[in-house]
Amino acid sequence: MELSEIRTKIDAVDDQLLTLFLERMALSEEVASYKLQRGQPILNKQREREILAKVTQRTGDKERYAYHLFSTLFELSRSRQAELISSPTKVGARVKAALASNSEVFPQTGTVACQGVEGANSQVACDRLFPRGNLVYVKSFDAVVAAVESGLCKFGVLPIENSSNGSVRKVYQLLLEHDLSVVRATRLCIRHELLALPGVKLEEITEIHSHEQAIGQCSQFLGGLKDVKVVPCANTAMAAKMVAERGSRNVAAISSHPCATLYGLECINDHIQDSDNNYTRFLCVAKEPVIYAGANKISLTLAFENRPGALYEIVSKLAAMDINMTKLESCPVAGSDFEFIFFLELEASVKASGVLSMLEEMERCCAQFQFLGNYAEV
Repeated sequence: MELSEIRTKIDAVDDQLLTLFLERMALSEEVASYKLQRGQPILNKQREREILAKVTQRTGDKERYAYHLFSTLFELSRSRQAELISSPTKVGARVKAALASNSEVFPQTGTVACQGVEGANSQVACDRLFPRGNLVYVKSFDAVVAAVESGLCKFGVLPIENSSNGSVRKVYQLLLEHDLSVVRATRLCIRHELLALPGVKLEEITEIHSHEQAIGQCSQFLGGLKDVKVVPCANTAMAAKMVAERGSRNVAAISSHPCATLYGLECINDHIQDSDNNYTRFLCVAKEPVIYAGANKISLTLAFENRPGALYEIVSKLAAMDINMTKLESCPVAGSDFEFIFFLELEASVKASGVLSMLEEMERCCAQFQFLGNYAEV
């Protein structure tokens, strides 16, 4: 049989498949109506298992492919039913409240909580997000959250991850513990320098101070030094300020070039970070959920039963909606009933058709679910 003949037969089968698929989806809509009237859940795992068992018994050496085909059909069916069944969910209420704020354009000003002092990378991120913002400096990430929750500041800016040194787990933990909404994000190119008092040579240095993330991003350089004590501190700019105030020729800081000018220091070495492609991502959080114009990223946290296929069920919902997942990270949670909490980031908008109903279905099937926000990254 010629290839053209085979393809003609495939086209005919595809036409039949499409007709049957549309018929099946129409029946799924009838199922949704039935379940809605009787308050029944969308997912019927027992029935799905029974069908999959029959499918695998009848398909011989192609059972693996048939299993995935029918699993995808089930997911598409549930997604359509979720669009039609509007039982109340927390994520639905939160999204509707955020959209009801009628905040079209992200503000250029506002009172913003910023961890550190003048010259910190968080301050640069704040200035990028709020060109005319009123910055309130605080000592810790916890203090940023407290300032926003108390109403002292309308917004707070927190570093969430670095391309060289990974996630800032402390900030992730704060997002889990506090009911804040992510309303914006930005990404900064970070360049670290070794700063000390004017005229100091590298061989004089016996102590280096910086934030633990910056220390991790310069690990190769620091590993090559002998008899030098590395001391973590709250912020790279605070490290530079401390070196200037202490006035010792034996102390240096890993900080930024602007901090050298700001605190009267000199650069001993400006090639100390492990990678030139070094970016830190910052989130802007607010007390009330707000979705501004241009929002195209969604952040979530969720937890589910520790069983085979549990994560696949979540990912398959995204595949069914053709949504790209840009981040998936697990975080162990001490004292929790679940071994891990998962952090997800999606390229999507809750205004797009089917996205909110998909999130609602994810909430229904997860033991723990938190919608962090729908926002734009600049």
